Amino acid sequence: MKNTLLFDFSVDRENKTIRVKREFNANLQNVWDAWTKAELLDQWWAPKPYKARTKTLNFREGGTWLYAMVSPENVAQWCKADYKKISPLKQFSWRDAFCDENGNVAEEFPNMFWTNTFIDNKGTTTVDIGIQMDTFEHLEKILEMGFREGFTMGMDNLDELLEARQ
Repeated sequence: MKNTLLFDFSVDRENKTIRVKREFNANLQNVWDAWTKAELLDQWWAPKPYKARTKTLNFREGGTWLYAMVSPENVAQWCKADYKKISPLKQFSWRDAFCDENGNVAEEFPNMFWTNTFIDNKGTTTVDIGIQMDTFEHLEKILEMGFREGFTMGMDNLDELLEARQ
């Protein structure tokens, strides 16, 4: 069934956005939990061979997720998500930024504003992700850094995690 699940990744350069629509063979609650709980995020968020490691996660409006993507050589690239709006089991939005281990934003790197919408398909769940960039240059930089490839790997990791949890 995995081959028939929706996966669409598109870039709208004019509007400085990335759109990802991804269907998962899991119920809504399991998919929501995988996106909102540190112990699950750490199992899939980083593209292999990197590992995600959460320092803190406070999933609430105004809360923050401070995490690192750690290389096989144990080099950490820190990021933080500042949660803006949350509608449980429906949608949440956040600003994602590169930072240091204390959450101080690295202004030289692009920020991304994410909105994830969760759609219950009665057996499968679709996550419709919109990512807005501040500038065209930031969009291009993120793409050059391998965002498409890395995020696709993360989605594959999430498939594996959800399958193992069923």
